[in-house]
Amino acid sequence: MFTPAPRVQVPSAVTNGEVFPVKTLISHPMETGLRHDDQGNVIPRKIVNKFTCRHNGVVVFSVDLHEAMATNPFIEFYLRATESGRLEFVWEEDGGGIYVLEHQLTVA
Repeated sequence: MFTPAPRVQVPSAVTNGEVFPVKTLISHPMETGLRHDDQGNVIPRKIVNKFTCRHNGVVVFSVDLHEAMATNPFIEFYLRATESGRLEFVWEEDGGGIYVLEHQLTVA
């Protein structure tokens, strides 16, 4: 069985008011439910359908994903540094799978 592997790239320290990039990647096959296996059976849909980033428990970025998203979805976005705290990254998959990474951000 395949286990998705999420990764993030975020600076560990930024200055107050700085806009900084956040890059995320999750290794995931993103099966659309439209393909068939060698025996002609439909391969069930299983995609990452939602990604959320929270800073100290507050949603700061969220996106819904659909069948047209590529395998191993890469998402890049920008945040403005306002206070130190925990960044939480959550990928939600069809069938209830949830994958979480956390990162401590220091704002100086």
